[in-house]
Amino acid sequence: MTPAYVELVGRLAYFWGWPLVNNYNRSLGVAALPEPGRIGGVIPGSPHGQISMLTDYIDAAEHFVTCPNQDTVYGAGFQNLDTSPAVVQVPDFGDRFYTYQIGDARTDSFGQIGKQYGSKPGHYLIVGPGWEGEPPEGITGVLHSPTNLVTVFPRVFMDDTREDREAVRPLINQILVYPLAEFDGTMKTKDWASTPNFPAPPATKGETQWVIPEKFFDELPRILKDVPVRPGEEALYTMFNSLMDAAAADTNIKAQLQKIAVAAEEELIGPLLQFHNNGRRLGKGWTSPSNGARWGFDYLSRTATARSNMYDNAPEETRYIYTDFDADGARLNGANSYSITFAKGETPPVDGFWSLTLYNKEHLFEPNPLNRFSLGTKNKNLVYGEDGSLTLYAGSRSPGGDKEANWLPAPDDDFSLYIRAYWPGQAILDRSWQPPAVVRGV
Repeated sequence: MTPAYVELVGRLAYFWGWPLVNNYNRSLGVAALPEPGRIGGVIPGSPHGQISMLTDYIDAAEHFVTCPNQDTVYGAGFQNLDTSPAVVQVPDFGDRFYTYQIGDARTDSFGQIGKQYGSKPGHYLIVGPGWEGEPPEGITGVLHSPTNLVTVFPRVFMDDTREDREAVRPLINQILVYPLAEFDGTMKTKDWASTPNFPAPPATKGETQWVIPEKFFDELPRILKDVPVRPGEEALYTMFNSLMDAAAADTNIKAQLQKIAVAAEEELIGPLLQFHNNGRRLGKGWTSPSNGARWGFDYLSRTATARSNMYDNAPEETRYIYTDFDADGARLNGANSYSITFAKGETPPVDGFWSLTLYNKEHLFEPNPLNRFSLGTKNKNLVYGEDGSLTLYAGSRSPGGDKEANWLPAPDDDFSLYIRAYWPGQAILDRSWQPPAVVRGV
């Protein structure tokens, strides 16, 4: 293998494998927890084979994953299906919107549990690619995963009111995941408000770094072994495995791969944090990936999303739309004030809920005195214009008066705006609905 060939295949392997190594290292980050709880007091974490739930919106101190929402109550848990199939409890949510994101080791979603699917309350069994058993009596449905490593992320909509916070607690307490051996047909409960806190990793300015370039090519062989080859990827696996074998036998190749990884992190992965490098253009500065969590062979979108806003839902579950720019193409910055006006009847057409969220340049919440990071369906005090339009404001300075109810505080720095459309209508799915321009000035 010539150095030029190592460079070619090494950079491709780094780009292809970045989301898989990222997801795998996140799973290792919670594997040793003694029980379900809250890491750093702000994010759900549990040992493998279980789940942990929050009981309120996620906190601004969260740096584990970019682009958290402030519309739902989160849960999170990693499953190792080669150890045991996992039972997932789904309570009766009534009219409340909810969705369970269930993803494989490639960050693709599989299975369909949520309000938009008309899922029945009950117990669902997630099984791995080698499972040949029969589900016991009382299992509502069986979900087949293409990989043994699985993520389960429930999201339950909650209004921004004290009354709804109280109403959602009994439902949240029935969301559990546990090994098949613990299944007895009953709906188990857990008081998630009383789970313990665990230490957080060292604080960083941005998202916790889950992919360390210098370690990447030591970790990739495990990924290639544990994640079954997808039909159509046989050539990639062959090239990557042969490169790993060569590196194991030749210290010069191994040393070169470390340098390749460091350069690829900066040159290939770094720019993908910017939303304008992720998804297809919708117009007026907005972009959106149309195949979230159904990446297939679209490695560009998969890696871009893993870097900019990890763990998308499937398109019919949630459509994510984002912008870094105002209507004139200038970078959004808190030193300016902006308005976003939805004409009457032109807020995002959804059957679930929608929101507009503001993130700092690291795609995290920037603490502010109002503790407000998003506006949308959850807010009951938004002020509409006399013509039925809805204008939202963004900037570091309050627009004042009754406009403040419609204001998203911004840092004195670059920031981005992000529309979530849960259970999107057909007009969003076929791109006939477009978000309004972000106009500088109020």
